[in-house]
Order: sequence, then structure tokens, then C-alpha cells
Amino acid sequence: MTDSALHHATVDAARHEFRKTRRLVERAVAQLDDETLFLQLNPDQNSIAVIMRHMAGNMGSRWVNFLTSDGEKPDRHRDGEFLEQTMPRSELLQVWQDGWACLDAALDALQPGDLEREVVIRGESMPAVTAILRQISHYGQHAGQIVILAKHFKGEAWQYLSIPRGQSEAFNKRSPEQGKPNP
Repeated sequence: MTDSALHHATVDAARHEFRKTRRLVERAVAQLDDETLFLQLNPDQNSIAVIMRHMAGNMGSRWVNFLTSDGEKPDRHRDGEFLEQTMPRSELLQVWQDGWACLDAALDALQPGDLEREVVIRGESMPAVTAILRQISHYGQHAGQIVILAKHFKGEAWQYLSIPRGQSEAFNKRSPEQGKPNP
């Protein structure tokens, strides 16, 4: 595989994983009414809205000028991302979409050789590919938090985002023509 082909395969794989994470959150959030997005299990826990705002804030900080500036921007107010504040769903989703737009633009701008370049996050230097993998993990952790909260709040009305409990064998017996869900 050429360096260029490896670059494109790596960026495409990262983009695919980020999109799966985004879809997972959006499918969970779509099952909830507006008020539920702001519920907390207790005062020390984050609501789904707070986690989404934190993820978006992280994306704006990490992905803007990804290759050329510290991923923790001086104008980011991380602690503010964790303050509970009610807002219309449309505003929350716009913040969410803006964060993803930063990530998408950064991935789109990467050129062969960029994955090996050193980037900095909070003063720590690492190869760009390591920073990308770090963010895939970070967003995946938060997506899991959102899904478990959504499932908790929705209760018995929850619609599974992957294979429902007790249906693995039937799923595995499906033919390729029947398709498989994309968790």
C-alpha cells in the first residue's frame, strides 16, 4: 500500500468511526423528548445535553487549526460546558452540528504525510494519528454515557440501537440480502 493510499484508508476509517459515534448519539437522542435531554440522575451527574455540549466544545477546540495550534484553545471555556443550562433542542443540536463541522473540516483538510506530523494537546506533543485515535476513544466514551442515560430515561419504550437482547442468534442467521443494522 502506498503512503497516499494508507493515508486515505486511515482518514476514511477514522471518519467512519466518528460518523458511527455521531449516529449512535443522534439515534438515542431522537427517542427522547426535549425535557429529558436536561435531566440529571443526581446533582453530581451530567445531563445528556451537557455531555453533547462538552463533546461539541471539545471538537471546536481540538479540530480548529488541528495541525498548527494546541488542541486546547485559550478561548475554550471547558468548565462552562459542564454547567447545566436549558436551551431549545434546536439550539443544542446546532451546537452539536457546529462541533462536528469542525471535525469534518479538519479531516477533509488532511493531506498525505499529515498523520505523522506532531500536534499538541494541552502541551503534550503526539503524532496527528494518535490525536485522532484519542478523540475516537473520547467521543466513544461519551456516546456510551449518552446511550445509557437515554436508555435509562426511556425505560421499556427504549428502541435498541443495535441487536436487542436475546436476538443475537436470529441476527447472525440473517442472510446478506436481509442486511444488518449498523450500530
